[in-house]
Amino acid sequence: MSYQIEPLAIMAKECRKDIIEMIYSAKSGHPGGSLSAIDVLVGLYQTALNYRLEDMNWRDRDRFIMSKGHASPAIYSILHQLDIISKEDILSFRRLGSVCQGHVDMKWTDGVDFSAGSLGMGLSFGLGCALAAKMDKSKRKIWVMIGDGETQEGQIWEAAMAASYHSTENLNIIVDRNRIQNDDFVGNQMEIGNIGKKFESFGWNIREIDGHNMEEIVDALDWAKNDNSGPSAIIAQTIKGKGVSFMENNPSFHGKSPTDEEFKLAMEELG
Repeated sequence: MSYQIEPLAIMAKECRKDIIEMIYSAKSGHPGGSLSAIDVLVGLYQTALNYRLEDMNWRDRDRFIMSKGHASPAIYSILHQLDIISKEDILSFRRLGSVCQGHVDMKWTDGVDFSAGSLGMGLSFGLGCALAAKMDKSKRKIWVMIGDGETQEGQIWEAAMAASYHSTENLNIIVDRNRIQNDDFVGNQMEIGNIGKKFESFGWNIREIDGHNMEEIVDALDWAKNDNSGPSAIIAQTIKGKGVSFMENNPSFHGKSPTDEEFKLAMEELG
């Protein structure tokens, strides 16, 4: 299936503006991992995820699980671009009572299917959703995004083993391989090696891509959506803070807001 790439790239750019604006407005948040993930997420929502804008609670919709839930600005920016939440909603990010909480929360936000907490839980939750779909004889697919630092969690590999054992061909994961976690580069914190080979050894089908190349993204998502031979993993090689020069590959922007001057520069760079 072919898609127009330019509209996807334009949407991703608008999402990046939303991400910076909401974090700056809150004076708090996680820009780096939101910016690294946004291209893949735009591709997912616009080409592969099966849902109904007029009914976000449709029973047989695909589920998307944002396991790295601190990257909530990426999800909120997409929901805003899809007119599911408003500009006022995203500018209330991290405020008491806002529908845009610091971590994604399905009790607060339309279009969110997972309440995030400690890292490592999302793949297990997604596995449960995949098994439930099979028991319901539903064609819905389950998509999970995890961070590369998150693969240091043992629960990830328990879920990976169980997913292969239970033949959950309706379960797909996307690894945001941006090489930076909370405190430092992943390689300095605890090297994780070749994630693709690790998932492959657990019985998963693997595709490695440039997570900022929209053509590769769309092609990989289509592959995962239509491969029914077992669970699939897309390893997206990304740049933390992608699109904002001083945030790119900068561990300090894992979880902090830009200053007034940095905000102006970032918005200028994003056009």
